[in-house]
Amino acid sequence: MSMRTDPLSPLASLPVEEDQNTSIELNIGNRTAANNDTIKRLSIIIPAYNEENTISLILDRINEVKLIRNIEKEVIIVNDCSKDNTEAAIQQYMNNKENLTINYFKYIKHDVNQGKGAAIHTGIAQATGDYLLVQDADLEYDPGEYNTLLKPIVLGSADVVYGSRFMGGNPHRILFFWHSIGNRVLTFLSNMMSNLNLTDMETGYKVFRTAIIQRIYLHEKRFGFEPEVTQKISMIPGIRIYEVGISYYGRTFAEGKKIGWKDGFRAIYCIVKYGLFNNKMFVEKNRKINSQQVRV
Repeated sequence: MSMRTDPLSPLASLPVEEDQNTSIELNIGNRTAANNDTIKRLSIIIPAYNEENTISLILDRINEVKLIRNIEKEVIIVNDCSKDNTEAAIQQYMNNKENLTINYFKYIKHDVNQGKGAAIHTGIAQATGDYLLVQDADLEYDPGEYNTLLKPIVLGSADVVYGSRFMGGNPHRILFFWHSIGNRVLTFLSNMMSNLNLTDMETGYKVFRTAIIQRIYLHEKRFGFEPEVTQKISMIPGIRIYEVGISYYGRTFAEGKKIGWKDGFRAIYCIVKYGLFNNKMFVEKNRKINSQQVRV
């Protein structure tokens, strides 16, 4: 068992379940070893559901990005049983695109719609990069900011980086007042449980060290992924979490935005559940990854 490390936190005495292999697999306290790691590959997970109009555009933007220190790009597209022509658009792009700077492509299709969180879980399991991030297919987040997200990592300072829509001087589309209030309330509740000081827990841009995130047991299949992973990451002793400012090109519901008010209540439930009653933290050390439906 391990404890939250800040003695001033009101939740400092809450226990966190930890398996016997955690100290070996997640030995991030060894800063010398961590800082000497060379980042050779970034895995970019794209969960897609009915994104036929934007999937080629987001792939173009990823293809245009040159990562710092010549880091390779691995793109993992997880089609969550789209009902439109998302699959055809992906296949056409993979077969016909010239001058690709994407080093590795993987395409996975779910047989039934499971939710964004489930698509992210599938992508995490397939990732082979040293670090991974989640890229929505809807153009709300700009791949041109990958290097901003990677900077604390390549400097040897971070294990996890969150891209915040509420800090920095980057462009932000003006949309819904109550959505912004809701995001801040959820971030406040999450911080209260995790003893972090994030400004944007719900951000879609999160970068994780792959060896860490692949060991974390993740349950939430829909938009509960964000609060669940935040609570669980915060419980890892010695984890180094950074935030950087990013831009945000939000969509309206008419333009295809999918998250709703029910997901907000689910997020509150997840914050409380995984902040106070987190009974399973890590997956088995030698779990097998199912790759039957992967097309490379």
